[in-house]
Amino acid sequence: MPASARLPGAVLTALLALLAGLSGCTADQRDPAKAGPAASDRAVETPDAKPRSPKTDGSPGDILVAGRPITGSKATGHPVAPFQRTYTEAELYSSITGYWSMAFGKTGLDMVMEDEIKAGKDVPTTIDPGMQRAAFDGLRGLQGAAVVLDTQTGAVLGQVSAPSFDPGTFSGNSAADARAWASIKDLSDGPLRNRTLREVANPGSSIHVLVAAAALEKGLLASVDTPTHNPAAFIVPGSTAQFSGDPAHCTDATLRAALRYSCENVFAHIASDLGADALASTAEAAGFNHDTLDTPVRAFESTWPRKPENTTQLALAAGGLSEVKATPLHMAMVMALLSNGGTRVHPHVVTDTKTSIAPHRALSQRTADQLRSALGDSFSAWVPSASASWALAATRTPAGRSVAIAVYISSPTDATVQAGQVAQRIAARR
Repeated sequence: MPASARLPGAVLTALLALLAGLSGCTADQRDPAKAGPAASDRAVETPDAKPRSPKTDGSPGDILVAGRPITGSKATGHPVAPFQRTYTEAELYSSITGYWSMAFGKTGLDMVMEDEIKAGKDVPTTIDPGMQRAAFDGLRGLQGAAVVLDTQTGAVLGQVSAPSFDPGTFSGNSAADARAWASIKDLSDGPLRNRTLREVANPGSSIHVLVAAAALEKGLLASVDTPTHNPAAFIVPGSTAQFSGDPAHCTDATLRAALRYSCENVFAHIASDLGADALASTAEAAGFNHDTLDTPVRAFESTWPRKPENTTQLALAAGGLSEVKATPLHMAMVMALLSNGGTRVHPHVVTDTKTSIAPHRALSQRTADQLRSALGDSFSAWVPSASASWALAATRTPAGRSVAIAVYISSPTDATVQAGQVAQRIAARR
């Protein structure tokens, strides 16, 4: 589009070889000279291992990963607060546990599962220690998040927010705890904010898949291989805004080509043809605009505009910009939805069937299958206007488990290659 009328856009780059050769990838970069794997990689129990018997000594229950406690407690000698929380591999699991401080309160599972924990009961999680470690190591030194879901059950297999923090440094009420808290609570990179659940950002062209789903579900296009009859530059009706695509690939492109080459002209045109209601209903079927999403920790709402101000704002929404915002958790849900035949499963990190939520049919099996065929295993998107890079994948691990992966990196420059490498590390785990 002309410079005078140019609108924020997103760049979609197909990562054709992202998941190729996974058997040759390493999932962490520890010194091979060091003896043995990290403790988090030695677990032999399944991620949903049963909890131990409730404690009878008055101490709080623990949070478990693969049957092993990643929290503990020590006696304080104080009658009001007789135990202080301790942590194993604290930074690796801080986005799961949150923190429990005698002086500064609670967050995460220690807060939402407080009744069970105070009763001495353990809280078993669905976290896979190998995937958690791969995501954590991949995001080291970056600002972002990674979420891994089992596409059939919604079990959260990995959940990492970066940078991380050590909740054990301020779990007490001493002067040292106060200093540790003061040193971290106001940091500009926000390590205390759980980005997996509470960072909402423009998904950019990674959201094209939902616009394509709307076109198929509403009958606008018969299949992902139906030509769209689009010029390379689409001018939004009633405005001068212009959305462009690569003329060589985006002129009269099919949905298959439009998804691969990030054809903004195609998706802006689809939005114009379908209208706001059709797009919003498809997005909401995929979980947008739901203000309650508990894992059981509450996630922020991912939003899609029901009534955009004008046709240009509608076209921007179709490009994952403007009022369209999503958490990394939600983008993993979108990928899981496609991999699971159009059925949306509720993400959960605690193996508690008492609060399970039934799966929901969001898209037809045919639409989901066509979109999976068009997308392949993985793709990425850079959203310059939001300083966000995304890598999304729906694949099978070497052990055959069907997983959906969302990696988000906050960076003013294109970090899609780095995001893709993190996704690759995770997918390589057995």
